[in-house]
Amino acid sequence: MKTLKLGLASTVLAVGLAASTAHAETLKFAFQGTLNQLDPYSLNETFTLSALGNVYEGLTRRNANLEIEPSLAESWEVVEPNRWRFHLRKGVKFHNGNDFTAEDVAFSVERLHGEGSDLATRVNSEVKVEIVDDYTVDFVLPGPNPILHYEWDTWYIMDKDWTEANNAVAITSASDTTPNFAALNTNGTGPFKIVSHEPGVKTLYEKNADWWDQASHNLDTVEFTPIGSDATRVAALLSGELDMVYPIPVQDIKRVNDNAGTEVLTGPELRTIFLGMDQRRDELLYSDVKGKNPFKDVKVRKAVYQAIDIEGIKSKIMRDLSTPSAIMISPFLFSRSGELERYPYDPEAAKALLAEAGYADGFSVGMDCPNDRYVNDEAICQAVASMLARVGIKVDLNAQPKAKYFAKVLASGGYDTSFYLLGWTPGSFDYWNIISNIEGCRDDAGKGGLFNLGGYCNEKIEELNGKILVENDPAARDELIAQAMKITQEDVSHIPLHQQGLAWGFKSGIELVQRADNQFHFRFVTKK
Repeated sequence: MKTLKLGLASTVLAVGLAASTAHAETLKFAFQGTLNQLDPYSLNETFTLSALGNVYEGLTRRNANLEIEPSLAESWEVVEPNRWRFHLRKGVKFHNGNDFTAEDVAFSVERLHGEGSDLATRVNSEVKVEIVDDYTVDFVLPGPNPILHYEWDTWYIMDKDWTEANNAVAITSASDTTPNFAALNTNGTGPFKIVSHEPGVKTLYEKNADWWDQASHNLDTVEFTPIGSDATRVAALLSGELDMVYPIPVQDIKRVNDNAGTEVLTGPELRTIFLGMDQRRDELLYSDVKGKNPFKDVKVRKAVYQAIDIEGIKSKIMRDLSTPSAIMISPFLFSRSGELERYPYDPEAAKALLAEAGYADGFSVGMDCPNDRYVNDEAICQAVASMLARVGIKVDLNAQPKAKYFAKVLASGGYDTSFYLLGWTPGSFDYWNIISNIEGCRDDAGKGGLFNLGGYCNEKIEELNGKILVENDPAARDELIAQAMKITQEDVSHIPLHQQGLAWGFKSGIELVQRADNQFHFRFVTKK
């Protein structure tokens, strides 16, 4: 069995996580965004996956240091170059009492690739699943894949019998307005059960007393309330109404730390915030340019890049709680990340590029942005719009709550965007995830780079993508990745902005783990 070693320790605020569970507690917490659907395949978004990761489990999971460890699979091995065998944990029960078996794994693979799934890339569609016995499953691959299981901690296994009995095999996508049973109810194997769920209002968790693992937390119930207003969220923490809230706005960190009985835990996040442009359509959906698409011209894309004052965003909007990035992955996750630099901020160069491309008078374009998903997301988009206006590009900003935003811009919404802001943490903590999901060619049906919203496509990247996936030699693999990074930078496939920082606020006396993937797991929490 192999484990992934990141060399990036998470921030742990605890002396010992194995605290006594004799004194049960209720944890009340808030996040800036909502938890809408409970279907674990509906939305590939960190908060949703984190919230459901307290209820559902994968074959693997990640510990406090983000290392891969066994979960519903006790062990695994590569029995042939293209065949992986997983030995499942015996005696595990779903929350309704059903036994967990190999049939549930096979069913979950099949459902993962159903229409409306936002997590289909967790398992390649060409992978075949063979049930060896009730507690042994083989995954037969079309070719070698050394990172097959790297993002399986967020591919959650569902109960076949429960899903079928409740007519919930079909997935409720992010754009669906009629939820099925699995979108409003859960049945996992994890340490907590969801016993009450009002979409966008409140969700109540209860400890699973029959969890297969030994609990190190001391929580009996957890109450989640979404609070979009920064001021309201912080006030609820300072007043003692809530035990933990995140994110804490950068301008309020000192205030929370100075308040008696509350504190803020900050740390690096692996997420990269970036801008994307529609490079696929012959005419933009939202622009005054008709009959052609200005973003198909690399000069225009580079002009947008060079019009953005990233240091201004860092200092004025992020209050220095961000790290400007030249690449689409956290530098912690790639050893050669220092080889590429950002294109310099240069408004005059941007104007010259626009003139060369035939847009000396500029143009208008619509921009989609969430306003409750990333740290200062709407403020970043407003700043970008202001900066682009200085070089002649008029931005019509459409900032919406994340539920409406994702329903519009993702595959389920037909990639309905011309220009957008998005954040991405590679689930595998590996650059192949970036290429496969964000930089890989796709068609209009979403085949290929599922989260390549702008439709960027370069056949050289496709070729490198295939080579990176099967390369086992670390140095050779890094060289292939470096080549891909250089090509996408020259193409301005996307515009990386920064890695945002984490800021969680909580009452003194609470012990928790702040992982760099920004997932909040109750199993790491004790409340005194």
